[in-house]
Amino acid sequence: MYLGFDTSNYTTSVALYDGKNIFQAKKLLTVKPGEKGLRQSDALFQHTQNIPKLIDDINFNGSISAVAVSTRPRNVEGSYMPCFLAGISAASTVSKFCNAQLFETSHQVGHILSALYSADKLEFLSGPFIAFHLSGGTTEALLVKPDKDEIIKAEIISQSLDLKAGQAIDRAGVMLSLDFPCGVELDKLSQNSDKEFNYKPSMKGIDCSLSGIENKANAMLENYESREDIAKFVLTAVSNTICEMLIRIVDKYCDLPILFSGGVSSNSILRKSVNKQFNAYFASPEFSCDNAAGIAIYAFLKDKYDNNYSFTD
Repeated sequence: MYLGFDTSNYTTSVALYDGKNIFQAKKLLTVKPGEKGLRQSDALFQHTQNIPKLIDDINFNGSISAVAVSTRPRNVEGSYMPCFLAGISAASTVSKFCNAQLFETSHQVGHILSALYSADKLEFLSGPFIAFHLSGGTTEALLVKPDKDEIIKAEIISQSLDLKAGQAIDRAGVMLSLDFPCGVELDKLSQNSDKEFNYKPSMKGIDCSLSGIENKANAMLENYESREDIAKFVLTAVSNTICEMLIRIVDKYCDLPILFSGGVSSNSILRKSVNKQFNAYFASPEFSCDNAAGIAIYAFLKDKYDNNYSFTD
């Protein structure tokens, strides 16, 4: 069995992978009503409280072959958030107690691996592909290539130059008095709107800008437009922007496989728009939002990988 820990700024997650099936337990961090996020110190405290209960919930028996943990948001120099210290502490303790090797990776790699697992496309790891990582802190399109040391290397090829997709969604949701994080509730609210929006994305080359979405949503609220219409506008605007990024990426990188990961990827308007125009793969919602499944899979791959290992096994 392979054990993974992920302690992001939104969710405490623990997962087991047996080489075929994922067993996971996770808990959303508590955000006070009306607030748009958590201080790192508060997130770290909640993670420390949550981890023992989640380990109990996952209720595993047998030996642990390897442990992995997300230690940073991305595999780039300077990428750091204190909330990951809780996972590092737990993973280090378990690995020593079980005499199992400990592997470190990034939260982003975990998202990509969990999305591949959910989409039943782990064979993509044998060659280059495009991965979108859409969340509260990240709106990036990545060129992903195999890497013997890190399993994958991800190079940013397109991104938001200001507000992130998840930030736009959460800020609109808080504005409409929804619970943070707001993606699921905003999606449900948008489905009660019959209005159509023809939003033109703000682009700079292959990159995008999303700050105008928040400004327009504020203006709609001040004009007493319905909560349902505001929700649908925000999600349509995010969707149109991602699709425009994808159009420009496909024009440059041709027919590479396309994968979507991150919590924003579970949005129904985005999925419908992308699937209408492109041949892309999405994780199921439970593997789109923050989770430790990809981290557990990383432990498996690092433990098994050698020159003769096949990702299609």
